[in-house]
Amino acid sequence: MKLLKNVFTLIIFSLFISSCASYPTKDKTKIKEEPVVIANEKLEYEIIIIDQGFTTFLNTQARTREYYSNTYLRNKNRRYVLVWNSRVRNPQRFSTNIYENIIDYNPSIDYGLEVNYKLFWYFKFAEQKYKMRLEN
Repeated sequence: MKLLKNVFTLIIFSLFISSCASYPTKDKTKIKEEPVVIANEKLEYEIIIIDQGFTTFLNTQARTREYYSNTYLRNKNRRYVLVWNSRVRNPQRFSTNIYENIIDYNPSIDYGLEVNYKLFWYFKFAEQKYKMRLEN
């Protein structure tokens, strides 16, 4: 019996996203920002984040990959995903412009440092950008 693997794709859109994913700078020029892909090819897991400003945030404000352990990031992501998904499931109370998609994150799977690192920093970015808290 073949083991079927699913590819999970989550596209997180911002309310203010433009199709070219660019944003103005102080001198009114536009900087194109590529989507951030969070992937573990071995597990066939992929998240695509298209949220204006995340690439810049990741490159300028996120700590290095070695700062937190993979275990720490997994534990934080587990909690963040629970809160995020509960808000997605409650559109009467939380904005569907922010909480659009369920994040299919299984806490018993180790997605690896790269996935956990970028997902953790997306949550930190979202907290700052949308002035919200994902921790209880």
